Amino acid sequence: MNRSLATSGPRPARSRAAASTQLQQDSAWRPALVLGVSSLLLLGLAYAVATTSVSGLLFPAQAEGSLLLREGQVRGSKLIAQPFVGDGYFQARPSAANYDPMAAAGSNMARSNPALQERVQAAITAVAAREGVPAVQVPGDLVTQSGAGMDPELSPAAAQVQIARVARSRGLPVDQVAALVKAHTLGPQWGVFGQPRVNVMTLNLALDTQDGQPGSARLYGTR
Repeated sequence: MNRSLATSGPRPARSRAAASTQLQQDSAWRPALVLGVSSLLLLGLAYAVATTSVSGLLFPAQAEGSLLLREGQVRGSKLIAQPFVGDGYFQARPSAANYDPMAAAGSNMARSNPALQERVQAAITAVAAREGVPAVQVPGDLVTQSGAGMDPELSPAAAQVQIARVARSRGLPVDQVAALVKAHTLGPQWGVFGQPRVNVMTLNLALDTQDGQPGSARLYGTR
């Protein structure tokens, strides 16, 4: 009888210990779940809504994608290059992504790659023929692709080499087109970072406001 009591005595204690352990495990899950859900709502929803709202109020044009409008229609973005049809437009840098913003990328070819060297040489020949200049005068950014493949800007030299063609196609004085290029030439960012550059998108839109351009040169290219 005493042996039976001795054997059954510790069972309530073991049950209480098991229940205590289970309670501790349950309580350990609660803060983890609360933290996870709170972080998701705070950083995944509230932060995104707040930053989007603030940026829309302070920088409405940039928040909308820096879109460029002409006659009430979106013609592109000043941040993304696109091709243009006709000799009456300045041409942007080549694009490894075919100017598709959903596939933005560079060619990822090394300088020693024969395919890259062949492509650049072919581009130099084509640009030289298009602009009527010797091959040695073709700026490098007219025959090379940017890292993202969507660079909307050119060096002033790359824009200037196209002035004669654009002016001839549009029936405009060369000096007038040159002045327009100069007006759209931006200096280094904040006067410190980067090099002078010309935004091809804004320059071409400004060209369409000039007098004397033929109707065929007014067509925009499409992505």
